[in-house]
Amino acid sequence: MAQPVEITIPATGRKISVPTGLFINNEFVPSVDSKDTIETVNPATEEVICSVVGGSPTDIDVAVAAARKAFNTTWGKNVTGFERSRLMNKLADLMERDAEMLAELETLNNGKPVRVARDFDIGDSIQCIRYYAGWADKITGQTIEVDNKTKVAFTRHEPIGVCGQIIPWNYPINMWSWKIAPALAVGCTIVMKPSEVTPLTALKLSELFVEAGFPPGVLNTIPSLGSVGGAALAAHLDVDKVAFTGSTLTGRKIMEAAAKSNLKKVSLELGGKSPHIIFESADLEQAANWAGLGILYNTGQDCTAGSRLFVQDTIFDKFTALLAEKARALKIGDGFGDVSGGPVVSKTQYDRVWSYIESGKSEGAKILTGGEKRPGKGFYIDPTIFTDVKPHMKIVREEIFGPVLAVAKFSTEDEAITLANNTSYGLGAGLHSNDANQCMRVSSALEAGTVWVNQYNMLNNNVPFGGKKQSGIGRELGSYGLEEYTSIKAVHWNFGEKLDWPF
Repeated sequence: MAQPVEITIPATGRKISVPTGLFINNEFVPSVDSKDTIETVNPATEEVICSVVGGSPTDIDVAVAAARKAFNTTWGKNVTGFERSRLMNKLADLMERDAEMLAELETLNNGKPVRVARDFDIGDSIQCIRYYAGWADKITGQTIEVDNKTKVAFTRHEPIGVCGQIIPWNYPINMWSWKIAPALAVGCTIVMKPSEVTPLTALKLSELFVEAGFPPGVLNTIPSLGSVGGAALAAHLDVDKVAFTGSTLTGRKIMEAAAKSNLKKVSLELGGKSPHIIFESADLEQAANWAGLGILYNTGQDCTAGSRLFVQDTIFDKFTALLAEKARALKIGDGFGDVSGGPVVSKTQYDRVWSYIESGKSEGAKILTGGEKRPGKGFYIDPTIFTDVKPHMKIVREEIFGPVLAVAKFSTEDEAITLANNTSYGLGAGLHSNDANQCMRVSSALEAGTVWVNQYNMLNNNVPFGGKKQSGIGRELGSYGLEEYTSIKAVHWNFGEKLDWPF
């Protein structure tokens, strides 16, 4: 058995026992063949929290075998939807019981405010698992008329099998729930690879999985580098489906590996460079609030971040002044304090975001607010807003994944739509207008999987989410999310036709 470590939360004094091993068959175990460890860091202090076992390709093999055995014996088609629902609801209850502890652990490893982790990420995750628990006993097919006198056909929506799930570091618990909930609801088994940057809550949640009563092998958790564990899952010949949330670059590699191995089913939720349009008829105060939320929530580390803001020329000066005032009023600091945003997740991400800020300066964009480094420890980046941006600039074209906003002006509705759609991404988009006809026209014209009207970045567990263009394929959430984990079987039943021979 791999030994847990006891972590003390400095702000509260809470002591949390955190597993450090690989979670396979409901036990935390050492690697089969590797001595590699993954060091976790508190982004607010830059101090090491602890190290966990780093899984190898052989460990992925062991986890996949455990998942396959469970699928064939104690899960999959061997357990009723009622039982799957009961266990999922039990898991949600345990998460609700431990919400404060999970939030503190999330904040320690990820940096986001503990209030946000508890009330939004974990609250939404509990709701997501309960939502899909409600679907577990409602997986139905169709009865199809063929010939009423001799034949009938029907379809079965069957669990696809063993699923590899690779989740990112920006919403560790939330993305965990988005992935496991529909898979469990339909009867799939899982090998989960959390981000190597934020593996702690996935390991802690695995403990709750055992407490809830799930059979061994249904969920297996393998912290590992993406190039090791993620690559092994994508190329594994006994994995039936892989689900990934992360960068477009990595998504391409996963899709290629899936195609070259066993043509496993793939769903990808990838990057974005989402446009956010402010028309002159909008409620400017509210639009500024939503635009601020769109780029600054989660310190901008959001795949749907509204990082390209287009403001109508007649209100440009007034609106940008209002937005800059709101950005400066936002308190960024240690997630255990009274703050709205924390540090970015790692030194790597900190350096990446700053490289884009420097690029914006060198390419001639004008800084409206922010753009200066803080002294002291912690990967903090203050809200930074650029104006006078041009379409060719890197800060306009490329995903930054930080609290950096590029603001441009437009004159006409058609121009706004053209500017908004001028991207290789298509995950999210937003617009603000009090003209109902305009809202319908523009929401229809925007090339994105999700469009927000007079709000931004708000998602619901019963509404599908996913991208167009290079922002991915497939959908998560809602009933559509179930389709990613099922395989449709058609059954043709002859009860009356006699076949002559020779035919």
